[in-house]
Amino acid sequence: MTVRSSAASLTLSHRHLPGTSLITVGGELDLATGGRLAAYIDRVRRPGDHLVFDLTELSFLDCSGLRVLISSARQAAADDAGVRLAGVRGIPARLLEIVRIHALLPVYNTVERALAAVLTVAWTG
Repeated sequence: MTVRSSAASLTLSHRHLPGTSLITVGGELDLATGGRLAAYIDRVRRPGDHLVFDLTELSFLDCSGLRVLISSARQAAADDAGVRLAGVRGIPARLLEIVRIHALLPVYNTVERALAAVLTVAWTG
C-alpha cells in the first residue's frame, strides 16, 4: 500500500511581474503544507508587491491553509498592497464561499482578471 504524504502534494511556483508576485499553488493546502507556503511567500514576495495566487490546480484547502492566505493579505496590506485569488474551484471554492472571505481576499475566475484588477488599482492609485 502506498501512502502519499500531504507535504509532497503541494506544488509551488512563481513569476515576478511589475508590482506583482504571481504565486501558483497546486495540490493540497492544509495543516501539513501551510508552513511551506508561508515560507515560500516570505522568500519570493518583493516588498510592496501585490500578490496574486493562481489556485487553478489547488484540489484541497482547509482552515489552516486559509489562515496562510489571510496572513499574506495582512503582510501585503502593511506594504499598501493587496492579495487576489484566481481560478479557485471545487472544495477550495466551497470553503471560501462558506467563510465569506471575498471582502478580504477578492476571488477572480481567471488569473488574467486578477492581474487586470491589480493593474487597475495601480493605475488609479
